[in-house]
Amino acid sequence: MIFDLPTSLEVNGTEYAIRSDFRDVMRVLEAFEDVDLDNREKEYICLKVIFVDCDDIPTPDLPDAYQAALNFIDGGRPGTKKNGPRTMDWTQDAPLIFPAVNKVAGCEVRSVGYMHWWTFLGYFQEMKDTTYATVLSLRHKKAKGKKLEKWEKEFWNGNKDICQIRTRLSAEEEAEAEAEKQRLLALL
Repeated sequence: MIFDLPTSLEVNGTEYAIRSDFRDVMRVLEAFEDVDLDNREKEYICLKVIFVDCDDIPTPDLPDAYQAALNFIDGGRPGTKKNGPRTMDWTQDAPLIFPAVNKVAGCEVRSVGYMHWWTFLGYFQEMKDTTYATVLSLRHKKAKGKKLEKWEKEFWNGNKDICQIRTRLSAEEEAEAEAEKQRLLALL
């Protein structure tokens, strides 16, 4: 039925129970952004977090289960991902996302015992007149090479810590950067 929020996903004719709370999906999104994890590790985490009994899914069905999980995360609209410049980071932006979602929801969503991911996603998509909506708008404009208005430039320059998506380095890249820094310091 179109009014039901899914608590299971069909994979090749078999229904599998899922964890549909927004917190679980946010854990998956956080893993997707982790530069220290490779794609197979990210897929594994997604499957283990989303599917209650992931180990019951036959190995040949795991790619289809992963795709079903991605479709669920995308709000049930497969193929909604657009390749382009990255304009949001669920982990970095969490301190901005939650107040904006709370404003739409009319409550502190983190204090709610359970909230379906699609409900959370609906609130997220309706954010307007929030700091996060402003940040996203500015990121989109900059990503498309559009000129910022004077007040937007001032906002961006005064809030670079929240406006710019920080580049994450893997542990290996951080070690290399630190070694290079030490090498340069030794030259001075």
